[in-house]
Amino acid sequence: MLEIKVATIDDAQVISTISKQTFYEAFNVQNTKADMNLFLANNFNIIDTQNELNKDKNTFYLVYQNSELCAYAKVVDVNNPEEMPNMNTLRISRIYVLGKFIGKGIGKLLMKTCIDKAISLQKDIVWLGVWEQNTNAIEFYKRFGFEQFGTEKFVLGTDTQTDLLMQKAI
Repeated sequence: MLEIKVATIDDAQVISTISKQTFYEAFNVQNTKADMNLFLANNFNIIDTQNELNKDKNTFYLVYQNSELCAYAKVVDVNNPEEMPNMNTLRISRIYVLGKFIGKGIGKLLMKTCIDKAISLQKDIVWLGVWEQNTNAIEFYKRFGFEQFGTEKFVLGTDTQTDLLMQKAI
């Protein structure tokens, strides 16, 4: 049975842990060990996660299956991309699912939850960034009606990569 809950500051440690694990699972094969180690050493730590949880504009959704944390999403109600400076938007900052739970509908559940949040906030557009080499995620987003509208740089360790910016009208 799946359960979704909105995270609180008390969830910082589990979010930090699952963030590192899911990021590593998703991207270690396409990146060098040195870049992955550098990125993970500087990201998803407990202090940064607590700071993220304390920001009113951030919402984290945790998904549990039989009391086991298997995925989470983060949405951010700020930071419009430069391509849409005056639009009323919500950013899906992360949808991270542990590898053993991929393909079980959890990503779909989180996407629906994020879109529902955008609707409840009366947003016009929901948008996200996805690494250009993450073809599975790109296809997943396209199935939900997302279309590319731009790009942004993402630095993983010492490697500057390109994320596709994708949007969906609500």
